[in-house]
Amino acid sequence: MDPQAFVRLSVGSLGLRQSTRINSTCMCEIRFCGSAPQTVSVPLISSSSELHSDRQNNGCGTDAVFYIEESKLSSPSSTGCFRPTKYASLEITVYTRQNKGGLVNCGSSNRKHHIGTVRLDVEPVLGAGGKPVLIHKGWFSIGWRKGKVGGDLHLQVKVEPDPRYIFRFEDATVLSPQVVQLHGRIVQPIFSCRFSASQADGTNGFLWGPVEGEQKHTIMQSSHDIRKGWKVVIHDLSGSAVAAAFMSTPFVPSTGLDRVSRSNPGAFLILRPDLAGLPGSSWYPWARLEAWRESTSGSHEAVCLRLQLLLDGDETGVVLSEMYIECDKGGEFMIDIDDTSGVGGGGGYVMSCSIGGEGGRWQAPNNKLIPLVVQLAVRHVTCVEDAAVFVALAAAVDLSVKACRPFRRKSDNQLPSSSSSNDDL
Repeated sequence: MDPQAFVRLSVGSLGLRQSTRINSTCMCEIRFCGSAPQTVSVPLISSSSELHSDRQNNGCGTDAVFYIEESKLSSPSSTGCFRPTKYASLEITVYTRQNKGGLVNCGSSNRKHHIGTVRLDVEPVLGAGGKPVLIHKGWFSIGWRKGKVGGDLHLQVKVEPDPRYIFRFEDATVLSPQVVQLHGRIVQPIFSCRFSASQADGTNGFLWGPVEGEQKHTIMQSSHDIRKGWKVVIHDLSGSAVAAAFMSTPFVPSTGLDRVSRSNPGAFLILRPDLAGLPGSSWYPWARLEAWRESTSGSHEAVCLRLQLLLDGDETGVVLSEMYIECDKGGEFMIDIDDTSGVGGGGGYVMSCSIGGEGGRWQAPNNKLIPLVVQLAVRHVTCVEDAAVFVALAAAVDLSVKACRPFRRKSDNQLPSSSSSNDDL
């Protein structure tokens, strides 16, 4: 498998030095290469030694992190109010929020006091052998103008390689699509995805049947009061099952509500083969994905996804990711862990996948399918089974969001009844 070139840009060691001490909270908004801006607090310091001591005490040195394709570093940038430049630019805007009664009034934008803005061009240069490069470490003078007191901003900017594998589902998850790997303009088949749903439920286990027909514009429901028995199996090109995800806890609406709630979340169990998918091998649980639906600000709602890594002998697991995806707009599920998590492969970016909004994955012009795309950090992949388990996780994320839709909405087409047969993994 050939990876795609990505880079990780980190901004850290932030600190603001001013000639006069101010009674306010200092913040900065960091923008880079079209990514969503990140807002972080900036400590007020008097010297760089104070900054380094503070970072050591807190055990951290990174304030913001951006991940982009390496090719975008060579793209012209026109960030903010500055003129376009040859390379991608990092823009840091520093401002303060006045304290009121000892508290910071974060809800009033007119209480912001702009101090200054720093812009730094990021050239597409990595060290020999793809080693990290320190773009900048030191001070910038900002905001010094006639009649206005500015300050000095300290920051450290580093770029390091972070290659990824990129996979794409060629159709909706419920239609058992082929999964391809993308590398530039090269599209190469690598997995197949088989979705199935239980047609009957009994003490002797699930009976599985294939999903067929035109269901692209409908909600998947096995009944109007419970959703259960959904399963996805990932196969390699030889036809061997290399990963799977199945609904281990049904999605059931809470009493008096039409949705799955935090008190009783639905869940998928992510499995991988114990012996790399060899005939007769057993499967073991790798992670559990819980999902429920909550009301957010105003009349909006979101699906909360919580991923737990299941370590040996630990039923509760280690939480790797917990995030909300807006129901109307969709969003991105991501695993991005810190260096102290104890998870193999080190800290930082692990994987991500984008999920469509409430209208399904068919909101593009002309009802064209918006494909499910999975990105995976190379350092977490040592074999094809490692990649397959994250593909199964992405499918489970997609299905979990669908399973959390309100139960009051009836689909135009139910899952088709078909002759069922016992189907082992």
